[in-house]
Amino acid sequence: MIECPSCGRRQQPLLICADCGSPLAATLDCFAALGMPRKLTIDLGALERRYHELSRMIHPDRFASSVARVRDASLRATATLTRSYRTLRDPVARGLYWLELNGEKLAENNKRVPPELAELVFEVQEQLAGMHDAPADSDAACELAAQVVARRSQLQATMDASRAELERNFVKWDQRPDEKMLTLELKAILSSIAYLRTLIRDVDRALENSKAA
Repeated sequence: MIECPSCGRRQQPLLICADCGSPLAATLDCFAALGMPRKLTIDLGALERRYHELSRMIHPDRFASSVARVRDASLRATATLTRSYRTLRDPVARGLYWLELNGEKLAENNKRVPPELAELVFEVQEQLAGMHDAPADSDAACELAAQVVARRSQLQATMDASRAELERNFVKWDQRPDEKMLTLELKAILSSIAYLRTLIRDVDRALENSKAA
C-alpha cells in the first residue's frame, strides 16, 4: 500500500491517486506505470496516446505550487512513466525487460557468437580488417569498400528478419506458451540482434573512416 502525498488515502501502488488525481511516488513495473496489460504485443499508437495523457496529468509544472512531497511525487512519477514508455515502445528493450520480469538475463547466455551468425561475423571481420590494411585510395581499398557496402545491406536485411522473428516470439508469449521454450528462443533472438547491432556499428564506422581518409 502507498499513501497519497496530497489527500492521504492509502491505496494499491499506482501512478496517480484514484481519489484526488495527484501523482504517487510508487514503485511500478513498466506495464503497470502505463496501465497496460502485461503482454508483449503492444499497440504502439495506444501506448503513445496513453503516455501523453498520463504525462499531462502528472507533469511537474502542474504541481509547482504544491507542497514539497507532492512536487517530489510528481518528479518521481514522471521519471517512472518516461522510463516505462521508452522501454515498452522499443521491441528489443521490451524483450530484454520481459526477461528481467521473469528472472532471466540475456548476459548469462550472451558471451559467445550465436552459431547461426558465426560465419557472417567471421566474414565481416575479415573484410573490415582487409579494408583497414589496404592503402588508401588504392584499387584494393575501393573494391573492399564496395564489398563492405554490400555487406551492410545484407546485415540490415538479417537484422530486419531478426526483428520480425522477435515480434513472432512476442505473439507466442501472449498465447499462454511453453515459457521455458520461448525464454530460450527469446534469448537467442535478442542475442543475435545484439551481435548484428555491433557488426552494423563496426561496418558504419569503417565506411565513415574510409571516406575521411
